[in-house]
Amino acid sequence: MRILLSCLTASLIAAAVSVSAASAQTPATVWLCKPGLASNPCTSSAQTTLIKPNGAQQLEPSKAQTRQPIDCFYVYPTVSQQMTANANLEITAAQTGVATAQASRFSSKCRVYAPIYRQLTVAALFGKATGTADREIAYNDVKAAWNEYLAKYNKGRGVALISHSQGSWMLTELIAKEIDQKAAVRKKIVSALLIGGQVLVAKGKDLGGSFKKIPACRKIDQTACVIGYNTFSQQPPADSRFGRTAQLGQEVLCVNPAALRRGATGKARSLVPTSQLAFGGAPLAPTPWIATNDLYTTRCASAGGANWLQATDVGGAGDKRPRFGAPLGQTWGLHIVDVNIVLGNLLELVDHQSAAWRKR
Repeated sequence: MRILLSCLTASLIAAAVSVSAASAQTPATVWLCKPGLASNPCTSSAQTTLIKPNGAQQLEPSKAQTRQPIDCFYVYPTVSQQMTANANLEITAAQTGVATAQASRFSSKCRVYAPIYRQLTVAALFGKATGTADREIAYNDVKAAWNEYLAKYNKGRGVALISHSQGSWMLTELIAKEIDQKAAVRKKIVSALLIGGQVLVAKGKDLGGSFKKIPACRKIDQTACVIGYNTFSQQPPADSRFGRTAQLGQEVLCVNPAALRRGATGKARSLVPTSQLAFGGAPLAPTPWIATNDLYTTRCASAGGANWLQATDVGGAGDKRPRFGAPLGQTWGLHIVDVNIVLGNLLELVDHQSAAWRKR
């Protein structure tokens, strides 16, 4: 049995397309998620069924949502099915689905803000779109939303940045231009979870690439630091789309959310929306979420010019829990489930970082 998050099937990175010379004027921000919205996918139900190795199910106890002491600013991956090169600002099932899958569980830790942005569409990335793709349009929307958040909603609170795929390209640029060199803004950052993107560091270092001041997270109580990784179940092939860079003296950052120390192996705590399991038949569980613990171990690995998060199935042949597959092929690896395969670990990490930031 293989897991496929349907809303993430087309998660690709923006670097593969051309950019036009000019960008349109940035309109007012449309919020996908923001406290007080009548319809907010980032506050969806978190009821969860734990699937055990023998296939037995156990309802996890629900925990009352406590006061969220920090904020989260989330930028979603490539999901737009529109046929134009850049999406418009319409909120569709694609955006709400991915926000539920990737960001909603963080609402127990933080107030989640997520802007709609005119991202490069799936059609643009496959060369089938009408018009010319303009990456600057997408970035300017994210930048405008960030500035609005700081001006109207932050009010001195700590903020964790969260993104995947194209969203991580957007936030990497935003951090480099608007946060990394600005001490007053940088001190607001709890952490940056830039997942499935291309955060660069000097080889063997935690800095010296995309950012000059914001290092990789290596301790659970470290703040103003970055988590970045690309997940594969085996060594990425030479033509893999993630985990590689042509920049001399640089490498793609890998930080293992389940064990931050270099070279350490951790146990993955996976969380997946039940509605987005694509193997058909009756729902696997009666709750909106399923959880599998310790089915995979994760560690950062380097070989053949690639750096990646190695996810190893340790369940054995008799384990009846659903596995994560690579439906887009090994060049993509487990990109589709980069977030969900270790979502439980990411939640725990943000919890510790939030406490550490507030103490400081």
